[in-house]
Amino acid sequence: MLVLSRKKDEVIVVGDDIEITVVDIRGDQVKIGVSAPRSVSIHRKEVFDAIRNENREAAKSAAGEVGRLAEALRKRRGVDQGQPA
Repeated sequence: MLVLSRKKDEVIVVGDDIEITVVDIRGDQVKIGVSAPRSVSIHRKEVFDAIRNENREAAKSAAGEVGRLAEALRKRRGVDQGQPA
């Protein structure tokens, strides 16, 4: 991890097109501003983790749904071909 010291209104540049600016410092709280292209997602860590967990749960659920759908289609194909369901 890179650790940098910055004062109010000073900027950190990440890559070619992301800037992190120290907007305000009050006590133990630091406010930062992030300028980045719209294609770059920016989230607080706890929000990012929640999104990732929701996506994992949705993927698990979707996998189960796909399996049930595939089974239903296999059964239907058997019925359509004259085989018992």
